[in-house]
Amino acid sequence: MQNIRSIFLMLAGITVFVALAALTFSVTLALGGILTVLMVGRALSMKMKPAPVRAKAEAKREMRIWNDGRGTIIDL
Repeated sequence: MQNIRSIFLMLAGITVFVALAALTFSVTLALGGILTVLMVGRALSMKMKPAPVRAKAEAKREMRIWNDGRGTIIDL
């Protein structure tokens, strides 16, 4: 009788352990799925912000004119 009781307790313990392991795995999988869906939804819903471009209007270069003795030089 003692042997049957210990086998029953061992099987009950293994069953409880497997049930808790399956519960832990399923909860982890569910949370991972929920987080994945939320991250994908957020990534798809965010508008792509355009990168700022540093643009400066170049100042109009002044025309330089000088005479080097051989002729007038005009630098545009």
